Amino acid sequence: MRSGILLIFFCFLLSAVRAQSATTEALHKEHTEALGLFFYNNTLRMLNQNEDKEFDEIIKDIEKMRFLMIKKSETNFDPGEYKKLISDYKAEAFQEIMTSRHEGKNFNVYMKEKGGKTKGMLVLVDDPETLYVLDILGSIALDQVTKLYSTLDESTDISSKIKAFTGNRDDDKKSDENK
Repeated sequence: MRSGILLIFFCFLLSAVRAQSATTEALHKEHTEALGLFFYNNTLRMLNQNEDKEFDEIIKDIEKMRFLMIKKSETNFDPGEYKKLISDYKAEAFQEIMTSRHEGKNFNVYMKEKGGKTKGMLVLVDDPETLYVLDILGSIALDQVTKLYSTLDESTDISSKIKAFTGNRDDDKKSDENK
């Protein structure tokens, strides 16, 4: 009896760990040089240094989020690979629910539902140089997708990791010159 309970518990834990998209996992394995970060709800709350209640509301239904950033020029990521990526996500039962543009970037949002409840969301942010993937276990309001992305992009800790990854220190130099 006890071993049966342990087996069920182990299977539950294993499924919780693998709950995010297998396509995102494969993408990161294929592009090992990609910047990959994980965020849990409590980690996202720590990013909210200004204690912005609106940001807390945006992230309240996010259990876990994986962030990937792929520099296309260094990985030969082309439009054909992007189309295959979309096809693979759709094969996992993700459905496109929104497309938009914000600050020169294309945002494509996909949702996976089960029993009428949102189980996961994907936000693909694409520009000529970079592909960003936000693989979310849980959900966010659709009208808040760009705000979440902007907040992550503007966060001091995350922004410094992104700048270090891209080698873009020009912004840092300009701010130092203006002091």
